[in-house]
Amino acid sequence: MTILPPPLPAIVLDPIVRLALSEDLGRAGDLTTDATIEPGTQLVAHIRARKTGILAGMDAAAHALRLVDETVTLKQDIADGGLLTPGATVAVMSGPARSILIAERTMLNFLGRLSGIATLTSTYANAIAHTKAKVVCTRKTTPGHRAVEKRAVRCGGGTSHRYGLDDAILIKDNHIAACGSISVALQRAHDYAGHLRMIEIEVDTLAQLAEALPHKPHAILLDNMSPGMLREAVGIIAGQCLAEASGGITFDTIATVAETGVDYISVGALTHSAIALDLGLDIL
Repeated sequence: MTILPPPLPAIVLDPIVRLALSEDLGRAGDLTTDATIEPGTQLVAHIRARKTGILAGMDAAAHALRLVDETVTLKQDIADGGLLTPGATVAVMSGPARSILIAERTMLNFLGRLSGIATLTSTYANAIAHTKAKVVCTRKTTPGHRAVEKRAVRCGGGTSHRYGLDDAILIKDNHIAACGSISVALQRAHDYAGHLRMIEIEVDTLAQLAEALPHKPHAILLDNMSPGMLREAVGIIAGQCLAEASGGITFDTIATVAETGVDYISVGALTHSAIALDLGLDIL
């Protein structure tokens, strides 16, 4: 069962959303709105979906509106993680026209980008729902937007690999090359990590897998392996640690990969290749 994430805390959202608003408003604010909209004008506006998809990003959108004007009311009709259909009303805003128009594009940018990630994730997650495997996103995120993008993946039914370099140890091919061997790298990782740090190591051959297993990593990343090789690797691991597949996995191949018995499948495309979902703002 997918547990949908709560809204991100304001302290996390604030710098992300402030930067988005500041790059839009620049040094002089919204010249068009200032020039054309009389002070005191009130509006009711609906945020509506134009395409089918999964909603994400309402926490960021709502925070943008609050920063522009706390007096604007926002009634959300669909929660993050909910299904969108063309024409569906996502939320209704009412209040000062100037504030709604200033916040409009930043709100829609967050909703479109993050709903696109959630929607793409849901297609991958649904494709492997008949297996035990879970699809996970990587660190291949838009700089500065990792927190909101990884939350969007969760809204779409996926989960996350590391958030950053500081929350788990992932020994990759270049670390192994610099250390000299898998054994040395894993021994050093165990000596350093402490009991609460996960250790994962990337391997791309069965010989490397055999070298890694006696050192008891928590997870092994099976990189760029064929389905047959993945199935053999899962058999060798035999539950001793988690098995994760990665490397060029697409929507067309993910089901075959999941059926090999791996626990997780990492797909960088969830965040680096998602197409924004079309949402718009209609004034009534």
